[in-house]
Amino acid sequence: MAKVADTILFLLDPLEGWDSTGDYCLSCLFAQGLPTYTLAVQGISSLPPKKQIDARKKLSKAVEKRFPEDKLLLLDTQQEAGMLLRQLANQKQRHLAFRDRRAYLFAHAAEFVPSEESDLVGTLKISGYVRGQALNVNSVLHIIGHGDFQMKQVDAPVDPFPLNPRVIKSSKDSGTAMEICAADAVAHMEEDLKVLMKADPDRQESLQTEVIPDPMEGEQTWPTEEELSEAHDLLKESSKVVKKVPKGTSSYQAEWILDEDGESGGEGDEYDDIEHEDFMEEESQDEGSEEEEEEECETMTIGESVRDDLYDEKVDEEAEEKMLEKYKQQRLEEMFPDEVDTPRDVAARIRFQKYRGLKSFRTSPWDPKENLPRDYARIFQFQNFINTRRRIFKEIEEKEVEGAEVGWYVTLHVSEVPVSVVEHFKRGTPLIAFSLLPHEQKMSVLNMVVSRHPGNTEPVKAKEELIFHCGFRRFRASPLFSQHTAADKHKFQRFLTADTALVVTVYAPITFPPASVLLFKQNSNGMHSLIAIGHLLSVDPDRMVIKRVVLSGHPFKIFTKTAVVRYMFFNREDVLWFKPVELRTKWGRRGHIKEPLGTHGHMKCSFDGKLKSQDTVLMNLYKRVFPKWTYDPYVPEPVPWVKSAISSTLPEVDME
Repeated sequence: MAKVADTILFLLDPLEGWDSTGDYCLSCLFAQGLPTYTLAVQGISSLPPKKQIDARKKLSKAVEKRFPEDKLLLLDTQQEAGMLLRQLANQKQRHLAFRDRRAYLFAHAAEFVPSEESDLVGTLKISGYVRGQALNVNSVLHIIGHGDFQMKQVDAPVDPFPLNPRVIKSSKDSGTAMEICAADAVAHMEEDLKVLMKADPDRQESLQTEVIPDPMEGEQTWPTEEELSEAHDLLKESSKVVKKVPKGTSSYQAEWILDEDGESGGEGDEYDDIEHEDFMEEESQDEGSEEEEEEECETMTIGESVRDDLYDEKVDEEAEEKMLEKYKQQRLEEMFPDEVDTPRDVAARIRFQKYRGLKSFRTSPWDPKENLPRDYARIFQFQNFINTRRRIFKEIEEKEVEGAEVGWYVTLHVSEVPVSVVEHFKRGTPLIAFSLLPHEQKMSVLNMVVSRHPGNTEPVKAKEELIFHCGFRRFRASPLFSQHTAADKHKFQRFLTADTALVVTVYAPITFPPASVLLFKQNSNGMHSLIAIGHLLSVDPDRMVIKRVVLSGHPFKIFTKTAVVRYMFFNREDVLWFKPVELRTKWGRRGHIKEPLGTHGHMKCSFDGKLKSQDTVLMNLYKRVFPKWTYDPYVPEPVPWVKSAISSTLPEVDME
């Protein structure tokens, strides 16, 4: 409701102001974007005179924390109620950027007309006032919590709340005027104003949200004869090697002479052959390889209590175990960031075959178009997102849109709407519709900057399903977390940290910023708890989120600048496979693998200085990760967890 409200009236308790629930709601409203508001308190006059002064002082202190410059109005008498109405009518309206550039409508009435084919889908007639911008029938309409739909036509019914009565002058006597109700005036002209505009199929925005990928599009055509000859000549030139041979040696004999000084670089080429990234792969293999020590605990019987038994009945043991495991993993991640144990049952060159080594995470090149997942063929990408956004916003300001003007009471005929939409409306859930800007119904990759909300401390793992409030949209998705930096590569974070701002990456429909972002997590009882707040950063599929894995080894024998390292690998082949990757230590030394020793994974390494016996040798491996495609626009309202109703003790006010 706050997304479309012009004014919010905060009614405070005379003693407390607001409780923890009210403070939670205020945090959500401030993060989303607060429209015009007014503060009022009811019930102070019913307190004893001595307590009224103390109550006002206490309220002033409570209000200053959230609203430092706002005045608190009393609401106990009819005169004070009249002052409140004047305040609501005359105060300056605050603007929210995400709704000022779009047409939106709050439904006062809704009617569902089933289609001929099925009773589950039909035409939904939504009646309400147009706000924000003029509403074009050819644009796509988004119903919050239910998805995107097309409109058939826009009608102009009788305005149930006319602001001014129409004045019609008599033709006989120009000096006399007759006032008639706006409803009667509209009734006389109902035939002319019934249908404002109908959708034009040629100009109507499409509902296409994804690109339909062609499986043959990536196939390579057969090369021509000229291309084959060029490749053959190029291969001959590149295969020529200069060798020192005895005089009189033929070219055939020279091929059999080995170059003793030459070094083979095959391992590096073989290492660079990274397999295709499977973005749907679960993180369970990474965390599953970590061996955690189990603490032995002792059970003691203190005493029996009926209350304890009742308390244990309400505890979900399975949920408690899962939460404890999450806390352990988060603690391990904080103590040993990105470190994993090398598996002993699977070769490291197979377990980490999708990873690569980088000389420098900041400066080493990484092609953003390399090894993209199949779902990247389904999304849309802008050639220049900033210029497109600027052009669309400029057209909104300068170009006049044909359609229902702001303030008109209209009825929208929305086609192909499921019957569940009107069922939710009949239960009391607000029905709110937004008109989308061009391209906003298409899927892409959204990046949002968020910070952890201090009221929630539960660990939140990457790729968990969360509920997003992004601007006017509400949807479910499984995001990735990454560091918020200015580089071209951004390190993947396994958990949503509380101390720094992170970037959330997710598959979702395009939304043009500015737009506020709220992240909620659904509890076991169906309620939503706020975990993070922020704003929309960009729509950019090329933003690279790089996951790091750190393999650790321990010095076994230390010499001047060399050392024998063990426990990083457990067979000779793995040592040879990862030989080109640079090593580092926790105390700042750098080095590389010289050769394997034996068959149990011991290796001889050289460093730029002498190692300490308590130092740890590390190897960084990297791969690019992608979010899961779990976007779901259907997010119904949670069950009301606080049933608050304003009592009918408000004084009656003459609205005239």
